[in-house]
Amino acid sequence: MLNLHNYPAITFPETFLWGSATAAHQIEGDDIHSINWRDQTMYPERFIHHSGKACNSYQLYKEDVELLKTLGHQAYRFSIPWSRIEPEEGKFCREAVDHYIDLLRLLKEAGIRTFVTLSHGSDPAWFWDKGGFADRNAFPYFERYVNFIVPQLEENVDFWMTINEINIMERPGYDKFELRKNYMICHAKAFRIIRRYSGKPVGAPHAMAAVVPKDPHFEGDKAFAAMEDWLFNGFFYHALRTGELVFPHYPAETFPEMKDSFDFWAINYYTRKEVSSRTKNGGAVLPTCEQLKLIDKEFYMSSFYPEGLCNELQRLKDKPVCITENGCCCADDRWRIVKLCQDLSAIRDAMDSGVDVRGYLHWSLLDNYEWVSFIPRFGMVHVDFKTFERTPKPSAWMFREIIANHGFTPDTVRKYLPELPEFKLFR
Repeated sequence: MLNLHNYPAITFPETFLWGSATAAHQIEGDDIHSINWRDQTMYPERFIHHSGKACNSYQLYKEDVELLKTLGHQAYRFSIPWSRIEPEEGKFCREAVDHYIDLLRLLKEAGIRTFVTLSHGSDPAWFWDKGGFADRNAFPYFERYVNFIVPQLEENVDFWMTINEINIMERPGYDKFELRKNYMICHAKAFRIIRRYSGKPVGAPHAMAAVVPKDPHFEGDKAFAAMEDWLFNGFFYHALRTGELVFPHYPAETFPEMKDSFDFWAINYYTRKEVSSRTKNGGAVLPTCEQLKLIDKEFYMSSFYPEGLCNELQRLKDKPVCITENGCCCADDRWRIVKLCQDLSAIRDAMDSGVDVRGYLHWSLLDNYEWVSFIPRFGMVHVDFKTFERTPKPSAWMFREIIANHGFTPDTVRKYLPELPEFKLFR
């Protein structure tokens, strides 16, 4: 790990947009009509904890807006849960719609620009009973939802996001590549619908990872890494640029409406994938995972790799870029500060090389429900999941200072990180 106290000052343009991101299922609580809620009920063995009330943000949304203001955030990404908007097939909930209209109103009054995601894991259970995104016959239900909700909210939305992390979508019992194709098709349909009602920029959040061979000198590892990179990153970029969906061992399909169905690259970046051709599934343990343990549980976020963020952004020079998720889960908030500084430095390097990065949204504003448990804590704000009390961590105050000063200096780092955290070994 580089000594952050020796980092040079990092400065961003005054027009650069700073903020944070969340997802409805992970913070709102009581999403009783969603497929995730039903899965927790029907297959409890798949989950460490039930989401329950999560952060209780559906009730405490006004408090969360005040928190964003206090922390100086200029932008906020959140999702609209389809499961609340249309809890039963064909029955739209006016109360839920008005709730999100009020949230958007409060954010606008606070001067906070909004990134609204239309699908972030909160699909209604009834939709999946009809095949969901796995069945192209069910697509009209999603189109109906988008046609309904977009004009309701458009006035106070600044950026639209269609479906989160299409490129890694999986669901037990379904072919993952067919599922990803279908998600891509639905993204394109959503983009065209949004265009009927809104001229605001539209993106599709992409789960970016730097895919590297375990042994960079071994041809087998390089070949496996190249294939994994295509399946994780490349197919997505190619599809949005050309309209052609290409997966190995599947016939290619071309969808003209998919071509150029986005206005900016929306990038979620956390870590790398290291690939070996000598293991059964191609995966390899990252070397830093043997040194760095951030929570009392093995988790995918155990490797910091800022150079991967800089390198991968080089592939995206054709349109503006916004980092729509970036962060780490850690018990020691000092690691969050380390990663924040490292990745912001990588973003600045990418910008200096010609990548048009225009904003950064940290994942996450709050400690949240991380899909199967409350163990990984990604938030800049600590949440007591019994009382729902919010307490900003040192990283939140440092981020506020970064926003106010359009960057950071070594003195900023020393102020919030007087001593660098130490590595812990796996036990």
